[in-house]
Amino acid sequence: MALCLKQVFNKDKTFRPRKKFEPGTQRFELYKKAQASLKSGLDLKTVVQLPPGENINDWIAVHVVDFFNRINLIYGTMSEVCTERSCPIMSGGLKYEYRWQDDHRFKRPTKLPAPQYMSMLMDWIETLINNEDIFPTRIGVPFPKNFQQVCTKILTRLFRVFVHVYIHHFDSIISMGAEAHVNTCYKHFYYFISEFSLVDQRELEPLASAYILKWCNYGELDHTALGYQLDLKTFEDVDVNGCHSLWHHLIKK
Repeated sequence: MALCLKQVFNKDKTFRPRKKFEPGTQRFELYKKAQASLKSGLDLKTVVQLPPGENINDWIAVHVVDFFNRINLIYGTMSEVCTERSCPIMSGGLKYEYRWQDDHRFKRPTKLPAPQYMSMLMDWIETLINNEDIFPTRIGVPFPKNFQQVCTKILTRLFRVFVHVYIHHFDSIISMGAEAHVNTCYKHFYYFISEFSLVDQRELEPLASAYILKWCNYGELDHTALGYQLDLKTFEDVDVNGCHSLWHHLIKK
């Protein structure tokens, strides 16, 4: 039986305490329903679909908090190998660099080491999900009109954690025997953001090329989790040194 993320990763090394749902609330019931679907072995594309009769904003809120907890757990363990020395820039390979802006301390996009960027990111998300005006928990209190836009920004930035971990620390994931668990978490995340169009497709491009390299190095590629369809003929007689060029053979679904 596959281990859960908590069993693979050290839960004592999470960046932030887990955000929990209050028992007896609608959000808690939705969370239990989502977790039961995940454990049932249903296809992930089906699991992320809005249950009949449920409010879409409640469903999105539950998943945003859950993904925050799970990604926080993954990066919390990776933080031992992700240091200011190893990762002086928050990036996704040589082509993609992520700069931090929060309209408070950093009012302009600012280049930061990956650990500092991650710390700022988790602080920022934690503040948002604990804000009753944005993530209301009281019965009868409506979500703000810009709720889904806020969630889009949160999920877009959380996706960048996947980008950094996959591209710069995948060897560490493999050494822990955790690649299957991280892949499943990413696929769940991808299918969810795709189901509700919550992240711009252009933000997904860094991991498309990363997955190609993963396939070339480890012989396994699940292109359905990328949002792209691959012409598999392009993989014939291709060595690792030629993997970067395979990006040009991607065909959008």
